[in-house]
Amino acid sequence: MCGSHVLWTMMFSFVIVTSTFFSLSHQQQQQQQPLDPSEQNALYDVLHSLNPTIPWRNLFPDDLCLSAPHGVVCDFPTHQNETPHVVELSFGYVSDETPNPPCSLNATLNNPLISTSFPYLRKLFFYNCFNKTLPPPLSLPSSLEELVFINNPSFVAALDTFLQNLTSLRRLILIGNSFHGEVPFYIGGFLNLEEVTLSRNNLSGKIPASLGLLRKNLKVLDLSGNNLSQCLPHSLGNLSQLLKLDLSFNAFGCRIPENLRGFNRFGSFGVPMLLGEIPTLKEVYLSGNFLSGVIPDIWENLGGVEKLGFSEMGLVGNIPASMGVHLKKLRYIGLDNNNLDGSVPYGLLQYASEINLENNKLSGRVELFSTTTKVGQKVKLAGNKGLCVDNKVVGGGVLGQQQLKACKKTDVPDAVVFSGASSLLLGFDSLAGVVVVVFFVFIFTGF
Repeated sequence: MCGSHVLWTMMFSFVIVTSTFFSLSHQQQQQQQPLDPSEQNALYDVLHSLNPTIPWRNLFPDDLCLSAPHGVVCDFPTHQNETPHVVELSFGYVSDETPNPPCSLNATLNNPLISTSFPYLRKLFFYNCFNKTLPPPLSLPSSLEELVFINNPSFVAALDTFLQNLTSLRRLILIGNSFHGEVPFYIGGFLNLEEVTLSRNNLSGKIPASLGLLRKNLKVLDLSGNNLSQCLPHSLGNLSQLLKLDLSFNAFGCRIPENLRGFNRFGSFGVPMLLGEIPTLKEVYLSGNFLSGVIPDIWENLGGVEKLGFSEMGLVGNIPASMGVHLKKLRYIGLDNNNLDGSVPYGLLQYASEINLENNKLSGRVELFSTTTKVGQKVKLAGNKGLCVDNKVVGGGVLGQQQLKACKKTDVPDAVVFSGASSLLLGFDSLAGVVVVVFFVFIFTGF
């Protein structure tokens, strides 16, 4: 090993061994039963297959429940005659604050039978471990409550086979791997699930309606960055505890026929009506799905929404005035790259700190006033030929760069007024194409 690797290993083992050692009382160390030998040897095998460059048995020769790398956690029975067991395994160096055992470039698993080797396991975590070598299919114990695989592109498996019998799961996080196939229908029977994040995999097919059965506990549903298609099941509206819904960048369809465009009476066409049935929502992302249709008037019970992403969806029609009335906690809104027309409702942008309305067909006057230099909002308005900006902020060539025109006295004053609790400055970031707007205590009441 190189000198830096040896130094890291020494520091790693010293910090982890001492912290683990002092976490137990002296009495526990003297009286605690040792880890089951089969689990001890299985753990050495896993560590070696993930990173054979580190002499794990030499660095940690003792009971791995008393002296182990960070990320290895055992339970400690209350009775002295009971044997402890490994209950958490976390692999892949994340940061200095989370120094899990690092995985080598050719990391694999020599013993894929996790279920038989660690029958009491409650958490399994792999971060950036499988990048080149395809590991064998894993057999997981039904005791798992947390299953986390992040950035393991060479880990290939059919999701419906991988998750079978994991009925105790509370958190399922599989991000940036190579899971394929459909989201299994039986996942609706995992009633303890609080989070389902399956983003950036190769999943296809439709979302199973059985996800609606997770209504009591599910708080996060993130299926973004896959190839899921067809309609969204209306049963998602049953998820009464949901805080975050991210279905962005899939292939959901349900496009409205041309002769019915603009009416959106069909629930699953356009922005799903079912969103209005989930008042707990704080984040909603549907960007990158060509759902078409209009934005429905469903916002009366969604006053808690803080982030809203409806970019690149083929949306048409006006932005509902009710969005400006009810979305008072909004911090981010993305409606860019659609076909929206009309004016922007007063109040919609009053509180948001990041706004993107680029490349639509919006029109009307945008009132901007500036008296100080404090930065407050990032606003993108380019690509709306019908929008105009007040002459008071034309200076500096901002309008030319944003491709916005200066308003004339004859322009219809029915667009958006940017107002709020700070004074307003308009500037332009040439790299990001962002108009920066800052507000001071000023309330605009007319044109």
